This record gives sequence, C-alpha cells and structure tokens, in this order.
Amino acid sequence: MSLKRVEQRACFGGQQEVWSHTSQVLGCDMRFGIYLPPQAQIERCPVLYWLSGLTCNEQNFITKAGAQRYAAEQGLILVAPDTSPRGEGVADDPQSYDLGQGAGFYINATQAPWATHYRMHDYVVQELPALVEAHFPATQARAISGHSMGGHGALVCALKNPGRYKSVSAFSPIVAPSQVPWGQKAFTAYLGDDKSLWKAWDACELVATASERLLLWVDQGEADEFLPTQLKSELLINTCRDAGHPLQLTMRPGYDHSYYFIASFIGEHMAHHAKALKD
Repeated sequence: MSLKRVEQRACFGGQQEVWSHTSQVLGCDMRFGIYLPPQAQIERCPVLYWLSGLTCNEQNFITKAGAQRYAAEQGLILVAPDTSPRGEGVADDPQSYDLGQGAGFYINATQAPWATHYRMHDYVVQELPALVEAHFPATQARAISGHSMGGHGALVCALKNPGRYKSVSAFSPIVAPSQVPWGQKAFTAYLGDDKSLWKAWDACELVATASERLLLWVDQGEADEFLPTQLKSELLINTCRDAGHPLQLTMRPGYDHSYYFIASFIGEHMAHHAKALKD
C-alpha cells in the first residue's frame, strides 16, 4: 500500500501526523490526520475516529479542536480523514460548497458520476480502520464522533454497523438529512430521486430499526444559526423517544456552529469515549 507520511509534529508528548495513501474503495489518493499519544510508543491504543463537516478536510479538526491534549491524557489515538474523495478525475460541483469535493456526506453514492468515487461510508467504516490497525499501534476498540455533516456521518456509521463502535457522539449533527435542504440536495445527487433509498443513510430513519441500543450523544449549541433549518435536533428527540433508543442531548446556551463550540467541549467527549473504549 502506498502509505506516505506528509506531516509530523510533536504535540503533548506524542506525534500529530498526516499520511497519504491510495484508496482502493474511493479510487483516488486520500489524506488523513492521526494523533499518536505518548502511550502509543509502548502499547497499542484504542482509536477515536473524527468526521468533519462541509468544506473541511483532515486539517480542520487537528488544528482547531485542541483534542490532542485530551488524547494524550487518555491514551487515545485520533484519526481524522478527509470529508470526500479528491483529485483529478473525481466528480465535483465547483459552484456548490455542499455537493462534491468537500461534501461526501459519508454515504455510498449510487448515481453517476458520483458512484465511481463517492463511497465514503465504506472508506470510513472498513478501509481506513483496516489500514490504521495494520500500520499503527492501534487496537480494534473504536469510537466515532463528528461535526455537522460529520456528525450525521458518525451517527449513521454507528447505527448501520452494530458492534463496531464502543461509543458515538456528534456536535451539531444533521440528524434527518432526508428532511432538510443540505441532505435533500446531496441525497438527490448521490442516491437519486427514490426517497425510499435515502432511509438507509438517515439517522432518524435508522434509529427506528436499530438492533443495538448504543447511546447517541448529541451536543448542540443553542445559538447555532443552522439549528432551525438544517439540524433540527427535535426530530431525533422524537424518533428516539418513540423507538425507546437512548439519547443524550446536551444544549449549550450561547454556542454556535463553529470550532469555538467544539473546542469548548471536546474534552468532555474525549473522556466519554475513553471510558467506553477502556471498559
């Protein structure tokens, strides 16, 4: 495998690195950030996967969230992939920030021209963990989290793959993409007009039939400008209540959709995931 380190920086006694590799699933070269805590020098460590939001790449989380400090304290590896396939020959919509490169939505596309490369779900759930566990001092204990579009991805990955993750959390997630403009635009392009096929990629739809009762932790800023139109946390509240699915919704007065919000509470999330990964 063409695994190549492109960045390495000392950070809280560990190493923040960025690697590139050729993805067989996506059919292009990909980059991911990985933080190796000091404990990884002597033992294998559990892994938290972080999925970023629209327009982001692997850099946003590793440079803005401040998570490395907590990962070093807890002995967690952090893995932050890019948000979509990229490169020459990869389909894109240069006129849209919410479709194409930078907006993969962590689903497996079925429609041309997207289906050739846009299989981010399989990449995040299968190919990337296999690579991490084979080439880094990582155990098979996994947790997953994310923000906005990545929060949607984290919830869907956990709900569609029972037993694969020890815990899941999401900051400001798109909980019902089938019912909001961001999701409707992406799903129409990637999956087609048959809305019955969208249900397989919608957290609110998946909760109703989930075979695993893994706690969903949603952290939401009350001052988030996207809350009433794109995020609609109340839809997940109602769905989880009706399905009897465990949900922890934390509303944060005064906080918006930005990384200032994530950085303020990432330590709580890291502690939550560390406990689950080590139980």
